[in-house]
Amino acid sequence: MRLLARVGSLRAVVAVTVGFIALNMLLVVLGNVTDYGTNEAFVRHVLAMDTTFGAGLRWRAITSPAVVTLVYVAIIVWEAVSALLLTAGTVAYLRGREDNARGLASAGLLMVVALFLGGFITVGGEWFAMWQSKDWNGIGAALRMVTVAGFALVLVHLSPRRASS
Repeated sequence: MRLLARVGSLRAVVAVTVGFIALNMLLVVLGNVTDYGTNEAFVRHVLAMDTTFGAGLRWRAITSPAVVTLVYVAIIVWEAVSALLLTAGTVAYLRGREDNARGLASAGLLMVVALFLGGFITVGGEWFAMWQSKDWNGIGAALRMVTVAGFALVLVHLSPRRASS
C-alpha cells in the first residue's frame, strides 16, 4: 500500500511527466541531428516564406543560407539544453531532491514553451506567416508542445515545497 501511495504521489506524477517531456525533447534533438536535411528544409521554407500567400509580408523573408543554418543550429542547441535540464530535473525528482528538481524542470519547461510558443507560433507563425503554408506549417505540433509543457509547469509548481532546514 505504501508503494502505491508513492507511485500515485504528486512527485511521482511530476517526475513521470517531466521525464516523458525530456525523452520527447531528446528524440527531437536526435531526429534533427540524424535527419538534418528534412528539418533544415522546414526552417528554410518558413524563413523564405516561399509557400505563403500573403505577398505583402514577404519583405520579412530570409533566404540567406548562412542565416538559415544559424537559426536551425540554434534551435537544435536550445532543444538539447532543454532536454538536459528536463533529464536532470527528472533524476532530481526521482532522488527526492524536489527543490533542485523544481528549478531544473521549470527552466527546461520554460525553454520548451519559449521555443514553441515564442519561436514557432509567434515568430514562425506570425512574423514569417507560417500559418499560411499548407506544406510547411508547424503550428499544430508547436501548440501540442506548448500545451504539454504548460501543463507540466503547472504540475511542477503545484508540488509542495519542503520546509528549509
